[in-house]
Amino acid sequence: MNPTENDINSAEIERLISVRPSERQLRHAEKPFYLFIHFGMNTATGREWGSGTETTEDFTISEIHPGQWVEAALSCRASGIILTAKHHDGLCLWDTKATDFNVMNTALKTDIVKALSDECRKAGLDFGVYLSPWDIHEKSYGKEEYNDFFCAQLTELLTDHGEIFEVWFDGAKGENAVDFEYDWERYYSVIRALQPNACISICGPDLRWVGNEAGKTRKSEFSVVPAYLRDAEKTHEKSQHSPADAERVKKLDSKEEDLGSRKVLRGQEELVWYPAEVDVSIRNGWFHPGGGHVKSAKKLFEIYLGSVGNNCSLLLNVPPNRNGSIDKKDLQSLSGLGELIDGITAKPIRLCSPGELAGSRSFELTFESPKKIGWCVIEEDIRFSQRVESFTLLTEGENGQTTFSFKGTVIGSKKIIPIGKSGTKIRLEIKQSRGNPVIKSLNFYE
Repeated sequence: MNPTENDINSAEIERLISVRPSERQLRHAEKPFYLFIHFGMNTATGREWGSGTETTEDFTISEIHPGQWVEAALSCRASGIILTAKHHDGLCLWDTKATDFNVMNTALKTDIVKALSDECRKAGLDFGVYLSPWDIHEKSYGKEEYNDFFCAQLTELLTDHGEIFEVWFDGAKGENAVDFEYDWERYYSVIRALQPNACISICGPDLRWVGNEAGKTRKSEFSVVPAYLRDAEKTHEKSQHSPADAERVKKLDSKEEDLGSRKVLRGQEELVWYPAEVDVSIRNGWFHPGGGHVKSAKKLFEIYLGSVGNNCSLLLNVPPNRNGSIDKKDLQSLSGLGELIDGITAKPIRLCSPGELAGSRSFELTFESPKKIGWCVIEEDIRFSQRVESFTLLTEGENGQTTFSFKGTVIGSKKIIPIGKSGTKIRLEIKQSRGNPVIKSLNFYE
């Protein structure tokens, strides 16, 4: 076996662990679960994608209830909301001066971006925006002046609505769209100048698309990956290109299962810290009614454990209806999800901060009497990069027999492990790591 596969310390290991998150990425990792609100022209017309022929008169929505959207976010323990300020149809949900095709010229006459951002501030939630690069209504699209138009819109959104925690760009573009390359670097520079703390996601340098829209993640989600994954045009190639293409992007390409092992990174000249974000809808579609089926609290919790509990952030879409409200079924699932999330950490047994593990690279706990252990939550101190590559977690009973055994690969910002067994001794053993692992917290709950 190549020695770099097992080495703890080497020039290659030093290269890998020298790749570390920015301050904005560190802050984002502290709040890994937030909501997506898809709302706009498609809500009024009952479509997933616009046709390009809509007018402001087609936006027949007469009321919105952003306070309820915020309450829904709080009920499921989300830390923020990202709103579709403009989808592909081009209708702007704020009082933009760049185009007349905006919500102020509809019957609603309400700046939805401002209304929701204000409600988020009151509740202590973070607020973010989605601005579709593809715009099938704007006549300048496909010409160089469209970049001026787009940057003018970005500037309005990022200066008139307080602190923005995330700016979300996707790679969706219709099959028949004009062949046009966006000036991504210019867009990024506008965001960095106006909202330096905001993460730029998906077609952006801070958070990468997990690769599907079904809430599926890899067995090992690495944060240190090759720099070419930041190429926005490559993300576009793998994104949705028509409404009928939705099923394809619900699958994870098996050829991209491994993005960050030593084998993959060896020979890659430039590496970056680029953690995954999972975007998935509570319904089959992104806009209401989205097929009508609503994921249960149990299903949402499975997605939460597989994303937030697997070194990813989770962006859960919840689409309001034509009355500007979130449906009762959605609210019930969200509330149930919040209760399940609370249940993980409701009853602490032992909270530990192991720090750097040298020598045997293990950590052990012993209890005077058997403890029923429901959950284990492990966090690496990602300020020192993502180091753990494989580990085992064992619990033993009073007679020394193993009562629970778990074999894992990466940990990263958070790993949530359901246990459901009793034990008097717990042992975390790091089998393979890039240098000495640095464990920020190792917590156990009933």
